[in-house]
Amino acid sequence: MDTYEILEALSQITKNKNIDIEFVIDTLKQSLLSAAKKKFGNSDNIEVKVDTKTGEIQMFAKKKVVKQVSDPSQEIPLPQAQGIDPKVKLDKEILVPIGFDEFGRNAILTAKQIMIQKVREAEREKIYEEYKDKIGDVVTGSVQQINKGNLIVNLGRAEALLPPKEQIQKERYRHGDRIRAFILDVEKSSRGPQIILSRAHPDLLRKLFELEVPEIFERIIEIKKIAREPGERAKIAVSSIDDRVDPVGACVGIKGARVQSIVRELNNERIDIVPWHPDPETFVTRSLSPAKIAKIDTFSDKEEMDVVVEDDMLSLAIGRGGQNARLAAKLTGWKINILSVTEYNEQRKLDEGPKIKLSLLSGVGKKMEEKLAKLKIESIQDLAKTEVEALAKIEGIGKKKAENLVKKAQDYLTTKPTS
Repeated sequence: MDTYEILEALSQITKNKNIDIEFVIDTLKQSLLSAAKKKFGNSDNIEVKVDTKTGEIQMFAKKKVVKQVSDPSQEIPLPQAQGIDPKVKLDKEILVPIGFDEFGRNAILTAKQIMIQKVREAEREKIYEEYKDKIGDVVTGSVQQINKGNLIVNLGRAEALLPPKEQIQKERYRHGDRIRAFILDVEKSSRGPQIILSRAHPDLLRKLFELEVPEIFERIIEIKKIAREPGERAKIAVSSIDDRVDPVGACVGIKGARVQSIVRELNNERIDIVPWHPDPETFVTRSLSPAKIAKIDTFSDKEEMDVVVEDDMLSLAIGRGGQNARLAAKLTGWKINILSVTEYNEQRKLDEGPKIKLSLLSGVGKKMEEKLAKLKIESIQDLAKTEVEALAKIEGIGKKKAENLVKKAQDYLTTKPTS
């Protein structure tokens, strides 16, 4: 048996793999020593030499030259030793060549398997280290497999996973489709590094703008905040450190070219670009554009605003399914209550009118009034404006009861005839 199989395996596993040749040779030596141990029971006195130029592999057993052999694995008789080196003396050590035919096929296969396994582990570790440093980058790959909604994406030297929760729900892919995604995480597993991708993460939008808008990449324009509902709509707040550079105009591009490129990449996701402002009211006003704001009441202690719009602007400000208001709240970090002028005036009339006793509300007895008083809730108007979460914290009032009480108060004020 020659070393052809091992040399062939060595060639296969190093081909196109960026692994240090010294590591591969060391791994080869270790795998052969493992095979020797399996054959002889011990490999402590065995050496492996690899000629990297010729590919020749030699194995030797270091044995002591003796007159009478008591341990053949460690000793060699003088006449036999002199056949290898005529100058050798008694009690000296000599390297005795080991032929690979002494191992047998199973031992050689074992060596081959060990070597392949070790090099594969090294390759996995190298891929892990490479992609671990790429978390937060955007990569391009091709869909290799679709399994129970999970997309397996070929990135070239590695495979990645795009799970359903990180996909844009309206998108559909087929085998071979090109895909661009954000590296969300890289985890170690028994099967090698697990690269997790995302097309739903807000930072994908950030990275795409960095790639498309040179002023963002050069840090002239800063992306302050992002709010996103993947595949549907997003809002991005931008500012410029240079007064001569319009941050919104730069992001939109000539005839909308820059932003449209990103919109197409994200399955026609609508993107609103908002000029950031340090003043919360100004920022909220801009974030609700194109709706025109008539008035804002700000409650800084609760980070909450009542935003009043003209009656014909209400649906525009709220957006389909509340999307515009929801994204504006995420973008600004403020809770936003949107009211029409008519609703606001009716609310003011109630607030400024006489306080309505809690006892007039069904289900509110004296004990309940005492509990509500702890939160300084002394009228139906107060109760209607109370946060459910705060109310639920009162002993004896759970979340369901709190929701029911607030709704009862709101319904009472809505249906109560006003003079």
